[in-house]
Amino acid sequence: MNDQPSLSIHHSVIAFLGGGAMAGALIHGLIRAGVSPERLRVSDPVEKQRHLLHERHGVPVFADNAEAVQGADVVILSVKPGVVIGVLDAIAPLLQERVLVLSIAAGITLTTLTAHLPANQPLARVMPNTPALVAAGISALLPSPATPPPYRLLARQIMEAVGLVEELDNEALMDGVTALSGSGPAYVYLIAEALSDGGVASGLPRALADRLAIRTLLGSAKLLEESGLHPGVLKNQVTSPGGTTIAGLEALEKGAVRGALIAAVQAACQRSRELGAPKKS
Repeated sequence: MNDQPSLSIHHSVIAFLGGGAMAGALIHGLIRAGVSPERLRVSDPVEKQRHLLHERHGVPVFADNAEAVQGADVVILSVKPGVVIGVLDAIAPLLQERVLVLSIAAGITLTTLTAHLPANQPLARVMPNTPALVAAGISALLPSPATPPPYRLLARQIMEAVGLVEELDNEALMDGVTALSGSGPAYVYLIAEALSDGGVASGLPRALADRLAIRTLLGSAKLLEESGLHPGVLKNQVTSPGGTTIAGLEALEKGAVRGALIAAVQAACQRSRELGAPKKS
């Protein structure tokens, strides 16, 4: 690695430790943003996953984290939270001073990460979501206090390649972010599936029901974002007295859908806290 690496996504070597779905989404997004596949690399212990990533994205792949880290300007921890500490302990002696470490592991705090890295290592926590695959993600970025501004900017550039970035200054917010936007796509997919099932139950062909559900969710989200109106205002615009929409909304309220979604975010938030809690000996 050069003594003065260029702090740009297009001139940095970015190593992913762990080749799961989120790593794949970020790799795809970075390549879409013009990053050369040769500057991306992935390590994963599963041969089938390595083969898939290489075939799909053309990136170099490794079985050993140490090989992937060698010469990297950025190391992205995309492994399961339960193995983060072991991975850090193994690669920490190999990291050069100017290597930026990004962790996308849910629940693992900056304090924990810092304790297993060399002193003053540039570091940030990131919580992306899988719409990064189509450059429509949103990520929360939390740099460590000791991370210099150029490295904060590089972290932001990486995540902006796959969507919007919200930079946080309070780590206590990260569990809520994980629960809402990190886990949120799964809630939306469940809703899409249920809407399609409702269409089929009402006599629609499955393919048509799928298309209607997807475009309804997509268009509604776009209108919500671009109008700037409160969701309740837009809901009321669709709801006529004694009409079909209010009948459907009444059924949703009877089914406690609103409460179930709130509870889902709260449950995911609590799980994120548990993942980051110190393990009892």
